[in-house]
Amino acid sequence: MDSKPILASTPAPQTPKVDPKNAKTAEDFEGVFLGQMAKLMLESVEQDSNFSGGAGEEMFRGILAEKLGTEMARRGGVGLAPAVLDQILKLQQGQK
Repeated sequence: MDSKPILASTPAPQTPKVDPKNAKTAEDFEGVFLGQMAKLMLESVEQDSNFSGGAGEEMFRGILAEKLGTEMARRGGVGLAPAVLDQILKLQQGQK
């Protein structure tokens, strides 16, 4: 028995088209999450009194943490964005 004709006539399951805005939203969410993690990690680093301190460094560390999170998410992150995107798609389709 040859299954090729049956398989050829069976359409492939449709995967929902992903709106680029939704993908960007999921990536941005992961970036914010990773940025907050980076901020907490940077706060745990001991500061040398000779070479650190001041309002400038505090502001710089916040910006650094934000940019680290954004860049980590852009390069694939930790796998949070696909899960968030899946939930966005389910909400848009009215599923729970």
